[in-house]
Amino acid sequence: MIFMLCGTSDARELALRIRQSGAGLLTSVVTDSAAKSLQDEGLDVRIGRLTDREMTELLKSGGFRAVVDASHPFAEEAHRNAMQAARQAGIPYIRYERASLVYDNHPGLTVVPGYEEAALEAKRRKGSIMLTTGSKTLHIFAKHLAGEPEIRLVARMLPRRDNMEKCEELGIEQKNIIAIQGPFTREMNEALYRQFGTTVMVTKESGTTGAVDEKVETALRLGIDVILISRPEIEFGTVFADYEGVLAQLQAMTG
Repeated sequence: MIFMLCGTSDARELALRIRQSGAGLLTSVVTDSAAKSLQDEGLDVRIGRLTDREMTELLKSGGFRAVVDASHPFAEEAHRNAMQAARQAGIPYIRYERASLVYDNHPGLTVVPGYEEAALEAKRRKGSIMLTTGSKTLHIFAKHLAGEPEIRLVARMLPRRDNMEKCEELGIEQKNIIAIQGPFTREMNEALYRQFGTTVMVTKESGTTGAVDEKVETALRLGIDVILISRPEIEFGTVFADYEGVLAQLQAMTG
């Protein structure tokens, strides 16, 4: 049995490949909506966050032979918990992560190491700032940008009640909330940028299942400044950017 953390759109495809290889599989996600996409494929799913201790207990009690971590590149706590739990349970840990994209040092692109740095850079530039970084770190940007003169802070996030409540608590006006779920086409991204008069777009370097990151490419083409938050630097050990590498490693590790 393989335990797999799923947090990206391509994790589902990897989960299906693992199942097709004949291995038993339990997937783990945080939200009900993420669970549904996996359940629709007939995959076994558990829902909810796990501490490293809870994950260790699950791994030891469930007869698992390996952990595959396909959670989001910015899910640092999930990565560390999974690595620690795998060590405690005495089983292999494999990280699957999309390859980083190369942007060829575009003059409109600024790469920063974290959310605080991104917020301060956006504050320096002013203008209509669109966040595509999700709700978890919204408070960092609101602290520096909300209510500032010459700044319009626009938050693009999933259409969930808790996200709307967080926006209200942080003083983000309804007219500046884009509650929508992707994926987004180039045309959709362009329409949103134009609708909100975007001059700065803030995003995370999460990689993509396609050849380019549409929201970054479209913004740069329109002359919009892009602030890109680089991935956390974590030493994963065994890590692959392709499905075949994971499948081969699982075969070698578990037989």
